[in-house]
Amino acid sequence: MPGLKYARYISREPIGTFAGLHPQLTGIENFRVNGKQWGVGCRMGSTAVDKPFLMEKVPHTHPCDEFLCFFGGNAMKVRDFRAEIELYLGEELEKHVITCSTVVYIPKDLPHCPLNFKMIEQPIVFSAIILGSKYIKKPIPKK
Repeated sequence: MPGLKYARYISREPIGTFAGLHPQLTGIENFRVNGKQWGVGCRMGSTAVDKPFLMEKVPHTHPCDEFLCFFGGNAMKVRDFRAEIELYLGEELEKHVITCSTVVYIPKDLPHCPLNFKMIEQPIVFSAIILGSKYIKKPIPKK
């Protein structure tokens, strides 16, 4: 609201889509936060996932920490998680299978991915939180 002292701290309707980036999510709105508008090094995107797909094929790193969050799509029952997701961590591509609401901490420079949403019985929510002002992805060369 104009004229309010702290209105600059509020971003209304921070909604976008993954159209083009992930065609499987076309038509699904996502929630976005870009701390850059406030001088804060943080970015976040959150979207529903309603069908299986391979989100990230190539292992990569980031020059900052990241959190990957997976939770049930019913806001009243976030533990109601009916999905199976595969996430690979480290240079050796250690496989982790996610079958319940989960947060994964990715320290800066830790290789991670592929990220594969293998089975989705009902929609879930996926959020990625980058603790940096830019999203920088450095692919890991194949050995």
